Amino acid sequence: MDTTDSSLNVFRDPLVLFFASLAVLWFATWLGATRLRKLRAQVAEHKEDFGVVQGATLTLLALIIGFTFSMALGRYDQRKDYEEEEANAIGTEYVLVDFLPGADAANAKQLLRTYLDQRISFYTTREWEPLEQIAARTADVQTQLWASIRAPAAAQPTQLAALVVTGMTAVLNSQGYTQAAWWYRIPVAAWTLMVAIAICAMMMVGIGNRDPRSASRILLVFPLVVSIAFFLIADIDSPRHGLIRVHPHNLESLAQSLH
Repeated sequence: MDTTDSSLNVFRDPLVLFFASLAVLWFATWLGATRLRKLRAQVAEHKEDFGVVQGATLTLLALIIGFTFSMALGRYDQRKDYEEEEANAIGTEYVLVDFLPGADAANAKQLLRTYLDQRISFYTTREWEPLEQIAARTADVQTQLWASIRAPAAAQPTQLAALVVTGMTAVLNSQGYTQAAWWYRIPVAAWTLMVAIAICAMMMVGIGNRDPRSASRILLVFPLVVSIAFFLIADIDSPRHGLIRVHPHNLESLAQSLH
């Protein structure tokens, strides 16, 4: 289980991040437009140089948001791929255990169905307390699965038994790969630096505003757009808290065929 997500973290909850970033970025814009008057006077004297710096800062912010979005999307695609691999591994092993003796094959199939239900629960559960129970049950079923094929394979070490062992290894390994993909997130340090650059950019937008009285209305567009981008990145990067999540379609389809 991803223990880092169990704590309250503004960068792990997309909705909280949206409102927090909107408030902070709007305040930075308002501060630059209304309070930093000395800088506004200097901007008037060096308008062209300020325009270059402002444009470069906004461009840098846009590039960083784009790269971060690409990183989050790649991790999302990875979680989808591993869900498909888990379904394929379980389905293949369900067929391979037929090479075991009758009683051992029936026991292994029953355990695989139980294991499949636990994997579906892993993908669909959002609360942390049930996830701890799911993790414990999954580990217990994995131990039973390995024990169910170890004795028959050791008693008859044939090539067919080796295929069953290899298939079970793929089942167990696929769960580890999936868990690793759910753990790997955009680092908090990267979020902090991106927000810092966004604050600087919003302050420069506010300083460059010609009419300070319009800062509370017109300049709200810039913080809003950036906050929406932050929300989208955090939503895709969050396996459980976001609106965009990996649904176990392959595992559910396999469960329907097996049950």
